[in-house]
Order: sequence, then C-alpha cells, then structure tokens
Amino acid sequence: MDRRAALRCMGVWGAAVALSGRQALLSADVSQAGTLAFNQVGYLPHAEKIASVPGDPAADQSFQIHSEPAGRSVFAGRLTTASMDAASGDRVAFADFSPLTVPGAYRLVAQGVRSQPFLIRNDVYSPLLRLTMRAFYGQRCGCNVDLGDGYRHAKCHPSGAYHASSGRKGTLENPGGWHDAGDYGRYIVNCGITSGTLLWAWEMYPRGLRGLSLRIPESGGKLPDYLAEVRWNLEWMLSLQDEDGGVWHKQTSEQFCGFIMPETDMLTSYVIGTGSIPYKSTCATAGLAAVMAIAARCYGAYDAAFSTRCLAAAKRAFAWSVAHPDVPFANPPGVSTGGYGDAHCNDEILWAAAELWRTTGDPQYEQAFLNGSRPLPPESAIVAPSWSNVAPLAYWTYVMAERKGDGTMRGRILAQTARAAQMLLTRRHSSGYGNTLAAADYIWGSNAVAADQSLLLLAADHLQADMQMREAALGNLHYVLGRNCFGVSWVTHAGTNPFLHPHHRPSIADDIPAPWPGLLSGGPNARPADKVAQTLPRRPPMRMWLDDQLAYSVNEVAINWNAPLVFLLAAANA
Repeated sequence: MDRRAALRCMGVWGAAVALSGRQALLSADVSQAGTLAFNQVGYLPHAEKIASVPGDPAADQSFQIHSEPAGRSVFAGRLTTASMDAASGDRVAFADFSPLTVPGAYRLVAQGVRSQPFLIRNDVYSPLLRLTMRAFYGQRCGCNVDLGDGYRHAKCHPSGAYHASSGRKGTLENPGGWHDAGDYGRYIVNCGITSGTLLWAWEMYPRGLRGLSLRIPESGGKLPDYLAEVRWNLEWMLSLQDEDGGVWHKQTSEQFCGFIMPETDMLTSYVIGTGSIPYKSTCATAGLAAVMAIAARCYGAYDAAFSTRCLAAAKRAFAWSVAHPDVPFANPPGVSTGGYGDAHCNDEILWAAAELWRTTGDPQYEQAFLNGSRPLPPESAIVAPSWSNVAPLAYWTYVMAERKGDGTMRGRILAQTARAAQMLLTRRHSSGYGNTLAAADYIWGSNAVAADQSLLLLAADHLQADMQMREAALGNLHYVLGRNCFGVSWVTHAGTNPFLHPHHRPSIADDIPAPWPGLLSGGPNARPADKVAQTLPRRPPMRMWLDDQLAYSVNEVAINWNAPLVFLLAAANA
C-alpha cells in the first residue's frame, strides 16, 4: 500500500501530500513562500476567522473566499498591513473573513494561491474532539486495542514486579493506564495532570462529552464513554497506592525498549520508588489525592462505589503527603526512563487540599489550602498549568467550588487570573500567527504550552465571562491546526496537511505508513535536545521544528499534551 492510499482517511478533506520514507514532510530547510496559514479543520460560524498570509508588498493585497464545490466568490476583503512576526521571522499580513457565517465548505484565495478546503460549521470540531479523545484508547496499556483501519495492538505488559527501589519484593498484575508518550512507561505525576485536565473538561463542558461515542470496549455500559476511558487510567493509578496511602512514582522498564509494538516489549515492567524510606514520592501521592478527589465528584452519579473508593484513596494520599511533604523523586541507579522529578511538591499538596475541600466541604482541607497558599500566593502561582506546576488548578477549583470560601482569597484569585489572561491577550495581538506564546514558551512541548494557555484563558472566561478570552483560546487551536509558519496541522489525521512522523513507537513499528490518529506533536523547540533536531540551523523559535520520528524533542507525543487539546475542543464544542 502506498502512502497516499494509507492516508485516504486523514483529515476532513482527504490526504495530505506525503513523502516516502523517514524524510520530513516539512523541514526547516524547505521554503514556505506562498503559504496560506489557516485552521485546516475549520471555524465556528460566529467566531473569529483569520488567516496569516505572507506580507509581500508587491503582491495583490486583496483576498477572496470561494465556496465549494461551486468555486464562486462569496466574500472579498483586503489584507492588513504586513508586520514582522518575531517568533517566525516572517512578514505577515492577515486575511480577516470573520463576517462570513454561513455554514459550508470554502477555500481562501490570496496572492495567486488557492488554499485547500476548510469548513464553517457549528459542529466543526466534533470529529476532532472524538479523534483526539480516542487517541487515549490508542495509548492504553494492558488490553487489546483496535482503533480501526489497522491501528491495533495486542494485550501488553500484563504483569509487573516491584523494583528494588520500591521497598517491596515480588510481582503484581496491574494492567491498565495509558502509555505516557512515545514510550511505554506509565508515570503517576504526568497521568495525574492528564486525568485531572480531562475530568475538569467533564465538569466544565459536559454537554458535548456526555454523548461522545468513542467506540471503546466499555461503550454501551452505564458509564459514558468519556468517563470510561478516563477510568481505565484511574484504576491503574489506584494500583500504585500502598496500604499506608503513599504512591509509588512510576511503572516502567529500567530502560526504554526499542521501536517495537507494545506487546513485543518483554522488558520487566517495574514499580519504581525513591530507593529509600518511605519509598513513595510526595508529588505522585499528592497528585493522586487531587485527581481522585475530582473523580469522586465525576463518577458519583454513575458508580457510587467507585466514587467512594476514589474519595477514600484521596484522603489517605493527602494524609500521607502532609506527613511526608518533601520526598522528591530521582531515577534510582540503573533506571533511565522518564523521571518527572519535581523538587517542590507543595503545589501538588495545595491542589489536593483544594479539590478535597471542593468535594467534601470539610474545613480541614480549606484550612490546609489557605495555609499552603502562603508560600505559593496566587499573584505568583497563577500561570498556565503544567505537570510541574499544578498550583493554578488549585486556585481555580477553590473559586469554582459550590461554597463561599474565603472572600479575600477569592478576590485575589479572580484578579490574578484576569491579569494572567490579559497578558496572553497582549501577546496574541503581537503574533503574526495569532497564538499566545512568548519567545520563552517555545520549549519541549510548546504546542501543549499553547493548549494549556488556552486552558488558562477558558478558566478566566468561566470565572468572568469575556468573549476575547474565548477567541484567544481558539486562536491557539487555529495555530495548532495550521495557522503557523509551516502551514502544517500538528495533530495526526487532522486537516489537509497533518504531520506524519511522530516519535511514537506504535506509529514507527506497525506496518501502516500513516501514524496513529489524534496525536499532538510537541512542536517547535528553540533548544532541541536530540541529535536530529540539533542539526537544524539556528532560526527564530517557531521555525525550530521538523517532522522526523527520531527528533523526539520537537516531534514526540504525550498524554499530557493531548489532554489540554481535548479540554480546548470540549470548550469549542460547548
């Protein structure tokens, strides 16, 4: 099967133009002259619609929108005055066709270039929401997976063993959880913020998630598919909680396996601890406490017993964290898989306290939250959340709780959230591609930084409604889906020019030329850390990306990157 045939179902309008072999579809050495950068999936009818166009003063400064399939012009406008975009080094002008609200299929025509088609529809992001959420099913560990179209793997990692660093001996059978990224490890800290973000989407935007059909093994059961998929990971997280309430940090092999399918990875899957008493880590334990407190709220209407179990686990984990507030994690000798080590776990404890208070109303948790906010005040802690900084989630859940709380603290949180969101708005207005990233944000996983900044904007809008915040959040979605200097969609199988070569073992090891669907690339990284990406010439930060499966520091995928994208799409669908 050739690559075009393999890509037959990629994107809304068919296959992207593909290159054979491992060579990048787009590299930093390929000229992007003439690129019309727009959201390749499409736009909501009454939302902002802006494309970025090369700022060539000698070119025709008019543009048109043509309907499909008739090809007649239905909208015409003038490009804005071009300006320099520092992040890409491009001179960019804008084509604003926001007044076009009639649902349909269209193409942008500007400077002699006719774009690929895109949609304007009220439900334009519904298929993408399903695609990106089903990607978690594709990341499942410990069961047969079949996404259709040949994307499948057999049951993997069915059993594990306690590593010497765990303080425990013997074996265990705890299949479950999600493979973290391009590797097959499972990590409590990272799947904690992943699950927490997904459950927050369920609480904030339930309308488009309750009936979401994911075609997973649990479909048709009592649980909505969305919650059933998240529960697959929660059950594994619970399996790493010790009887004393503490939680082991991760379950991985001692080294990463080769580029093989998960069922052929025969390396022992170890439960790995800190290597000394108490063997469990604070960040993992407090993170589990926060997530299980949220789960207790989300699952209560569907499975009271599971909800009760989650809350009990959250309380035990919180008590352990308070008793052991500063037990960091670093890989023990002989282990070289991902660390997710965090020198400071007070933000995880703060998050756990806030979620437990929101769930239970118990004043001890509110007091723990207020006490914990002193070294982490909202004025310095409220930024876009990440696995290493979950304090913003703590503050937002405190003000979203259905109880009053401390009025002064609420005011500080609302004010600082509004200030942080306004900073993102200011950045967006200076971006040639409409995103909210600062130059320093083009790091490993910069596309996830953009998605998490959208989460901040949506939290601000939820607390104090503001259309500008929603538009800015969608602006990052447009950037990820094609309005960028490469004109590429950074989500596999989404849009007309999706990236093709993620650092993702199943995508590399299976016999299908096209990658697994619904995965978000890490994106541009001004400081690449792998040998392939380090061959890129030094360029402006947005241009520090290439589509190569070995360039893991710019093109890996990860569950904590997909989660805020799902959150953003849930908001867009709402």
